[in-house]
Amino acid sequence: MTKAAVAKQDPLIEEYLDHIWAEKGLSPHSISAYRRDLTSLAKWLDTQSTPLQKAGSGDIQEYLAHRYALQHSPRSTARHLSCFRGFYAWLVRESRIKVNPTELIDSAKLGRPLPKSMSEADIELLLNEPDIEIALELRDKAMLELLYATGLRVSELIGLTMSQVNQRQGVVRTFGKGSKERLVPVGETALNWLDRYLKEARPELLPPGASDVLFPSRRGKQMTRQTFWHRITIYSKRAGISYSVSPHLLRHAFATHLLNHGADLRVVQLLLGHSDLSTTQIYTHIARERMKLLHAQHHPRG
Repeated sequence: MTKAAVAKQDPLIEEYLDHIWAEKGLSPHSISAYRRDLTSLAKWLDTQSTPLQKAGSGDIQEYLAHRYALQHSPRSTARHLSCFRGFYAWLVRESRIKVNPTELIDSAKLGRPLPKSMSEADIELLLNEPDIEIALELRDKAMLELLYATGLRVSELIGLTMSQVNQRQGVVRTFGKGSKERLVPVGETALNWLDRYLKEARPELLPPGASDVLFPSRRGKQMTRQTFWHRITIYSKRAGISYSVSPHLLRHAFATHLLNHGADLRVVQLLLGHSDLSTTQIYTHIARERMKLLHAQHHPRG
């Protein structure tokens, strides 16, 4: 971590530690453990070019996956998550952030810290839910199809501009963490929906030449992550999906389904934009568990 990053992050951690020491009267040993856990997260986030205060649910999940890949114990990881919950809950109460990124992370799954991947059937239900006769929902349909087809991070998806999409070549040029550029192929189905959206819905949502944003909001500006998450929640509820669906869960589904169908791990790593293969390896665990479940359900001696 750079000196500048330490200077920006340590005061926030120390302020929180002062708060819980005064409120809960924790022992010096406990305070030291909290400091160590939060500093560990801050250092890892710094390698991803993400400030501690700006971390999203996906960032926390990827950090837990990183710990899992390094074979840290579930008990240790549970302690980390408990610490993070308290820290981000405090930031919400202090009006430093609006959403606690740890709220949707299930403690019961710390042995496999990533959320359960969506089944292909549930993906179909979600993708078919938007009413394509409504411009706003046709936009959402194109976004969902593109997200599942490419595995983009939600920040990458909402930040796309017209110039980053090459329909003729069937690729999206995106800039991931650390501003690393990568080209991601887009399947024919997603390209077809994108083409229809550009011809039918985008001109209705945005006056020609008003902005280069690919998927504008109602106000003709770049959509926020929270808005897109809210839109996904609407469609998942309408589709009758009982669990919480987030943009990051679709990214997980993209990777898991590729591996289930025989994709090479390093190819998935490149598509996701992971700098470290160990981050991608967690998906092989999910894929193996899925195969075990299918075997148990369908094999006559399962």
